[in-house]
Amino acid sequence: MSDIQTLSFEDAMRELEATVGKLETGEATLEESIALYERGAALRAHCEARLREAEERVEKITLAANGQPTGTEPAEGL
Repeated sequence: MSDIQTLSFEDAMRELEATVGKLETGEATLEESIALYERGAALRAHCEARLREAEERVEKITLAANGQPTGTEPAEGL
């Protein structure tokens, strides 16, 4: 298992989906299930943080009265 902080959003989501799948089968021992749950919670938190970072970088294009782009500004409501 890799360090969660180094995973891309996509890799973390894939691992989270696989982890959930393992938990849903019910075939893991209690100790394995606890470890899977803890890793899954850490993966979820990492994915949420990566999404917040991406949302903060999203900008919207501002337009002049004639419709020409004038620049960008931070997107609101994200």
